[in-house]
Amino acid sequence: MANTIAEAAPMREVSDPVWRIITGTGAFALGVFICGSVGSYDPLDPSWNAASDRGVENLFGAGGAVFADVMRQLLGWSAWVAGLALMIGGAMRAVLIGAPKIRRWMLGFLFVPLSAACFAAWPVPTSWPLRAGLGGMVGDGLHDLAAMPFRALLLPMPELLSGFVAGGLGLICAFAALGFRRGDALLLQSAAAKSSARAAQRAGGLWSRFSFGRKSGAETDEDESDLFRIRRPNEPTNEVIEPDLDEDVFVEDEEPPAPAASPTKPVTVTAPRSATIPKTRVKRSRKGRGGKVPPMDLLQVPPAQRNEIDEDDLLSKANRLAEVLREFGVRGRIREVRPGPVVTLFELEPAAGVKSSRVISLADDVARSMSAVSCRIAVVPGKNAIGIELPNEERQTVYLRSLLDHDAYTKTKAVLPMALGEDIGGAPTVVELAKMPHLLIAGTTGSGKSVGVNAMILSLIFKLPPEECRFIFIDPKMLELSIYEGIPHLLSPVVTDPKKAVLALQWAVREMEMRYELMSKAGVRNLAGFNKKAAEFRTRGDQMTRKVQTGFDDRGKPQYETEILPLDHVPNLVIVIDEMADLMMVAGKEIEGCVQRLAQMARAAGIHLITATQRPSVDVITGTIKANFPTRISYMVTTKIDSRTILGEQGAEQLLGMGDLLYQAAGVKTKRCHGPFVSDEEVQAVVDWLRDNGGEPDYNPEVLEEPAEGTGSAIMDAMLGTSTGDKDEDLYAQAMAVVLRDKRASTSYLQRRLKVGYNKAATLIERLEEEGVISAPNHAGKRTILKQGDGE
Repeated sequence: MANTIAEAAPMREVSDPVWRIITGTGAFALGVFICGSVGSYDPLDPSWNAASDRGVENLFGAGGAVFADVMRQLLGWSAWVAGLALMIGGAMRAVLIGAPKIRRWMLGFLFVPLSAACFAAWPVPTSWPLRAGLGGMVGDGLHDLAAMPFRALLLPMPELLSGFVAGGLGLICAFAALGFRRGDALLLQSAAAKSSARAAQRAGGLWSRFSFGRKSGAETDEDESDLFRIRRPNEPTNEVIEPDLDEDVFVEDEEPPAPAASPTKPVTVTAPRSATIPKTRVKRSRKGRGGKVPPMDLLQVPPAQRNEIDEDDLLSKANRLAEVLREFGVRGRIREVRPGPVVTLFELEPAAGVKSSRVISLADDVARSMSAVSCRIAVVPGKNAIGIELPNEERQTVYLRSLLDHDAYTKTKAVLPMALGEDIGGAPTVVELAKMPHLLIAGTTGSGKSVGVNAMILSLIFKLPPEECRFIFIDPKMLELSIYEGIPHLLSPVVTDPKKAVLALQWAVREMEMRYELMSKAGVRNLAGFNKKAAEFRTRGDQMTRKVQTGFDDRGKPQYETEILPLDHVPNLVIVIDEMADLMMVAGKEIEGCVQRLAQMARAAGIHLITATQRPSVDVITGTIKANFPTRISYMVTTKIDSRTILGEQGAEQLLGMGDLLYQAAGVKTKRCHGPFVSDEEVQAVVDWLRDNGGEPDYNPEVLEEPAEGTGSAIMDAMLGTSTGDKDEDLYAQAMAVVLRDKRASTSYLQRRLKVGYNKAATLIERLEEEGVISAPNHAGKRTILKQGDGE
């Protein structure tokens, strides 16, 4: 319990500004009175120890003369220390935000003059007019009491030793009252060596330092000699929060492994981007995995962005945030500040008993109190800390070129790498689509969702040639993905008709089944294994064969035939759906069934889905779709409900837009990233290069064609209602049988009984009416069954 109270102490003080100003002003006025009366002391002034008929010379009159005489008798010259201590402490409490705790402040400035009196008690000069020493009667008594242990130990000069001990205790009490720590002495020493302007600026930050981040008595043994330290990792990390718990307050990620500067020297750091781009131009063509990929110089070189980290400004913000949390009754301490390109992370270590949910619910209130556009609060994974993310006043832009030039992308071994952006510390984030294996994206208009999808597509194009990766683009809005028309990676023209989109997804399901059958015959478990095995056979010049039993001969023995398997390289297939809401409105049942089937089974077949929507409602992102998309990205949304729909938690409504996103992978805590920017001109330049240098697109006409009679899975077609009425005679016969047997003819009834979509059930009802099985609906919508059961 003692430790808990000690840890929570820095956040418990009542922060009423009126009370702080009253007590601080009163202490300052009392200090002025003590210094003025003692400074103008005259032994001939009438007082308790002197009677005189002359006028009073003291600045504060007769009362000041009596008070000065008493203070000289009690404290001697240390009365000056008492007055100065009250003036300094009162000024700190009245002017500075978050001044020292009042109990620590009062005790500290009480013991400082007593220690000074004890220190000044010996030796007594001959010119001193009073019987007591320079420290007064109080100093003599304390000095004799402090010297007793040294006399008992028979140490030489016990009076001198007791004086030094008293002086040291006085300094410790002064530092405790002011809020000093060991690292602050080093900070003062370094600040004194700087120019006058910088020293003045540093002083302001130093006084702010006194008001937050003090450690309790249980934590005074920790090493705090480094107030500022710059971290320069040799390798960038993809983690949003570093697991190091013992770093100092300010940690900044920087790429170049420069020699470490002196840890005790506070400097203002000019932070380069973590994903720096080279100055030289790259080659006009690059070799990908098996073919040419676009050159990197098609993307514009981003302008140099340099951001000077102002430690004093960060200290002031952290101090203000601590005050805001105290006002809302949150106990704890700000333990670390991490500046980033877009937001700054403040790590709060809550005191025992503080619920994380209560702190998280204060996001809007904290944003208002900090005058910020938004504030996101979440638990820091792996730490006893809560992260408070506040936007920077000047936001930096993350460019796709800087990410694709970084080692995290160029040296990755991922099969389908995608540059997602930079985390809140500025480190590049490159994800693997093959391991997701499907991605669900949501975000309101203007949140940067379409730009993010373009960045993901270009990440795949810059790494993989058409022989390795093919695309099917479904763009019902006819605006976002139509720009890629004609590139060699496409397996079909960009699909803009929702009905054609259903056919494309049905073909993808059949392609998935065909690939599974091929992998089963080859005896491999995934597409990568099949391509590797096929490449080995092509290298040796052999054929991949297997024996298939075709029946039995006259004697009952099995007969076998040799089946030759194809050795062609099978590329990965990425299906990008730009607006899921439009497809669900037109053909919800068919789309949901195909997406569900692909999401459940298509991973091993090398087929991956990237679906995006600007309306993350439950009728678009249904429970079936959400359950089969463990990896999700949410850009800025309008409400907490939308955030819970896409991520299962709130927080996306607090994003800043313009590419700011939350990334949630399976089994990984939600991370915040800042998506890259790529302009329409850059996308057009890449598309033009692909059209000129990549060859003509090799479209597969079967993608957008109606399936032939008898192809595909009959169970799948019945479930989705995808077969047309004039061809699927079996389904029409089933519908007629249901109507004649149950004597009920309605679209909704056939939809439930046959488990087909609404459009398919309506088509069957219309055909039954045309062929005279049922009548047209009357004024109430009822139909009469015209054909008898014996004619079924």
